[in-house]
Amino acid sequence: MKALYINGKLELEVLEKEIPEPAEGEVRVKISHFGICGSDLHYYYEGANGAFVVKEPLMPGHELSGTIDFDPSGEFLAGTPVTIHPATFGNSEPGIEDAPHLWPGGAYLGSASTWPHTQGGAAEYVNFRKDMVRILPAGLSLSHAALAEPLAVGLHAINVAGGVQGKKVFVSGSGPIGLLVVAAAKILGASEIVASDLLAGPLSRAKNLGATSTLTIGQDELPQNYFDAVFECSGVARAISGALTAVRRAGVIVQVGMLSAGNHEIAIAPLVSKEIQLRGTFRFKDEIDQAIVLLADNQWIGEAITHTFAIEKAEEAFAMAKNSEESGKVLIQL
Repeated sequence: MKALYINGKLELEVLEKEIPEPAEGEVRVKISHFGICGSDLHYYYEGANGAFVVKEPLMPGHELSGTIDFDPSGEFLAGTPVTIHPATFGNSEPGIEDAPHLWPGGAYLGSASTWPHTQGGAAEYVNFRKDMVRILPAGLSLSHAALAEPLAVGLHAINVAGGVQGKKVFVSGSGPIGLLVVAAAKILGASEIVASDLLAGPLSRAKNLGATSTLTIGQDELPQNYFDAVFECSGVARAISGALTAVRRAGVIVQVGMLSAGNHEIAIAPLVSKEIQLRGTFRFKDEIDQAIVLLADNQWIGEAITHTFAIEKAEEAFAMAKNSEESGKVLIQL
């Protein structure tokens, strides 16, 4: 079978591997699609995602869809379409008992945050624990199902914000996660959704996915003290300063985008004078189940997918995923 590995900075390799046999409690999935995430881009182009350095060949892939190939227990029928919850939760701590995604000691598919690294699903056949498997509803295509994981990230951010029903929402940064936050906010009843970006391509896609209006950073002026909730998806420090200006008094900012390692200069005075709540959000807990339902009921969310490549064209796929003007979500098909 074919399997994709990131060996280090600008080192991408497709290898032929043996088809793995599932262990007790596992099922084997024939992977159909996986999405290229921002963390995958960092691992490939920089050899690291923040402090997490690629120290051994790393198989990416945590935005997955496929079909059951073999379940030794017989619980899952061969051919059943599925997606995968990519997390292994760690050990509970006082105060976060109901937030397993924050428990220390956990792991995530396709991540160099653990040693040995936690290998992902970028191969034709991959074994997963049964509790990670989510059966797809009829009518949800395998390509669209690969959006379940990133959509769950957006849904969790909205939950962290306290919901968006009837609220004026600003989405800062219209990359793939920003686009899915826009789509989720539309479905969940936001009264107004303004999306921003530096580039015209992402803004056009944001409009298609539900933004009521868009702002071009550097050209258009941000409203001041206007939005009830801001979702900062760009991971750029200056954008956080802008969010602090744009959000209303006692409003909520959810930091979705991961900032690069190191110190950052942020104009934080409005946080105090306006009693703004600045909240972090990290991956998700169980929102992938809601994401599956929303994808099945709202086929238009699939418009976030702009390109699909064969695994043999992985370098081209990564280059396109890095091209923010041209691409939204880029998938690799096996």
